Amino acid sequence: MVKSSADYVKAMESNVQSNQDVKMIQILDDFQIEGFRYKIKMIDLDPSNLKFKSASNSMQWIQYSIIANIVTIYYNVSTFSVDMTSMIYMITYIPFIFPASYLLDRFGLRFAVLTGAIGTMTGSWIKVFSVSPDRFWVTFIGQTFVAVSQTFILSVPARLAAVWFDLNQVSSACSIGVFGNQLGIAIGFLFPPMLVQNNEDISQIGRGLHAMFYIVAAFTTIILVLILLFFKSKPPLPPNQAQAQIQRENETPKRFFISMKKLITNVGYLLLLFSYGINVGVFYAISTLLNQIILQYFPNHEKDAGRIGLTIICAGMLGSVVCGIVLDKTRKFKETTSGVYLFSFLGIIIFTFTLMSTNQIFTIYIIAGTLGFFMTGYLPVGFEFAAELTYPEPEGTSAGLLNAMCQVFGIIFTTIYGYFLHVWGDFWANIFLCIVLALGSFLTIIIPNDLRRQKVLKNSIVED
Repeated sequence: MVKSSADYVKAMESNVQSNQDVKMIQILDDFQIEGFRYKIKMIDLDPSNLKFKSASNSMQWIQYSIIANIVTIYYNVSTFSVDMTSMIYMITYIPFIFPASYLLDRFGLRFAVLTGAIGTMTGSWIKVFSVSPDRFWVTFIGQTFVAVSQTFILSVPARLAAVWFDLNQVSSACSIGVFGNQLGIAIGFLFPPMLVQNNEDISQIGRGLHAMFYIVAAFTTIILVLILLFFKSKPPLPPNQAQAQIQRENETPKRFFISMKKLITNVGYLLLLFSYGINVGVFYAISTLLNQIILQYFPNHEKDAGRIGLTIICAGMLGSVVCGIVLDKTRKFKETTSGVYLFSFLGIIIFTFTLMSTNQIFTIYIIAGTLGFFMTGYLPVGFEFAAELTYPEPEGTSAGLLNAMCQVFGIIFTTIYGYFLHVWGDFWANIFLCIVLALGSFLTIIIPNDLRRQKVLKNSIVED
């Protein structure tokens, strides 16, 4: 008697699978959805790939701060007010990530992605109507909508990778998912200085802002339509038997609160939580104030400030992909995490002393790129190490808490870094960042090497 794929799905749901059933499910999985699965993983124009949705949100995070000197002139506001357009991403994330993580676990990927896309599009269109020197409050409202929407987006890559890919592929898949967020930040660094140029004529600045806001609003609208038409929450069959079991367990609402309790009592995860938050918090602080740092040494170089930020992110995107491949090939999660963190620490030291000792801006590009390769390349590494330490808890929840801690440290470090920058100068401000990254490196080194997900993978291989 020949069994159909529906028979195997029913067998899975009843949790009474024979070894033959499990093997047949894998065969059906390979033929029926492997192509679509790799469309999600590969860097292409498939709208089911989340990188463009993530990019449409993250590109707006830094779009004001990277042209801070121009925005302060046009809206007649302080630099702190402009910094707040970036920090609002961090401030709103902290209270909203918990309900967002619950909704992700409860209703799945499609619900979370659609919610994030709708909010991002709404905020983008609000900003279109903020182009007037007396409407900074309107642009801030629009930015707040976009900021809240990110809570439904940032935790998606880890969950997407786990739902669609087998255990020996999730690191590469997650790294490419994080790639989208970095791609958006890169766009946010590059295009605002090109579209909104410094000009004594306020109306010319307004035209640049209008063009920027319309382009972003149109892009987010297109992305929403494509997600509505094409995005799928999960494959017809789970990539492996372990994932099928987890999906069944996670369908109960109480699972979210049980997971939260387990996460906050996991010592290794808590150490990673603080070390990850420190690293990304430092990155947030540098990114938010990069325009002000560069213009101190190279006046009227707004475009270079944006391009240096672009260099940081592009190098980080390469670092993300490289680290994802290294993790999949070596399975050395702690070693990779520790190594990348230590190089980030060395990178910020070199950046600190190079900035004050050179008058060649090209040198800053090189050093910033090296720093970005490790600092932003660390993002998917931290996600995947967290998934290893906390398995089988939902990846969206562990990633959500990591991101929440990043926002806490991002607010703290951006505030302190900005204060030191204006009171003590950039050297001592950067020394502060060196000290906190040294602390983060120490915390990373003492994290226990408890790779729970890898143990499941090895056991499944032995059983086969």
